[in-house]
Amino acid sequence: MMHFDVVTLFPEMFDALTGSGITQRAHANGHYELVLWNPRDFSSNSYRSVDDRPYGGGPGMVMMAEPLAKALRAARLRQMSCDVKRILTVFLSPQGRPLTQSIVEELGGYQGFVLLAGRYEGVDERVLDAEIEDQISIGDYVLSGGELPAMVLMDALIRRIPGTLNDAESAQEESFMHGLLDFPQYTRPEIYESDAVPSVLLSGHHAQITRWRMKQSLGRTWRKRPDLLANLHLSAEQVALLEEYKSESMEAQEVIK
Repeated sequence: MMHFDVVTLFPEMFDALTGSGITQRAHANGHYELVLWNPRDFSSNSYRSVDDRPYGGGPGMVMMAEPLAKALRAARLRQMSCDVKRILTVFLSPQGRPLTQSIVEELGGYQGFVLLAGRYEGVDERVLDAEIEDQISIGDYVLSGGELPAMVLMDALIRRIPGTLNDAESAQEESFMHGLLDFPQYTRPEIYESDAVPSVLLSGHHAQITRWRMKQSLGRTWRKRPDLLANLHLSAEQVALLEEYKSESMEAQEVIK
């Protein structure tokens, strides 16, 4: 079982994770545990304050160190009491490491995660220095808080838990598992608005289908995410398939002209 403890001002947002889809089924089947901690419960004043104006001036409010640190420590203590061996405390932040499939694979070695979902203009740096071991970003844009990034990270991790997906091969064939984008997918009917399914997929020839899918994955990655190809060491067969894809693409463009 994987353990998630999330420090958040809006615990109700995580109903989206436990209430539908694959992550709901995984939760119901006991593949992961989710405990939510509201830092207001750890505030030291009667107003349950968790934010204050920033030193040095400026707009907005900053989340205070004390209630966050207390919540994070309580979350880690809970996991330790459950005999969780490897625990990682993560702050979801645009200043963190960009989330990639390789990072998901790396983090998959942990049994427990304590996630801090920030709000307002930011979090007191002292709690980050003292309590946070890693920072993860899901993209270079501004969101209202860290709850959605936390759920994105959790979804990616939960999918890797054995038994979560109905088909064990599904996780292995998805986009980015081999550093490439996914190949095109088709289902019934064979012809939709005069557009037919590629004949190779109807052939029943598994070797040819595997070859076609690899070529399409390589081609899609070359067209849409060439930066991914730059980091891969392609085999001689993959290089040949990519060149074949490029040649076919150029021929198709000439026909259109």
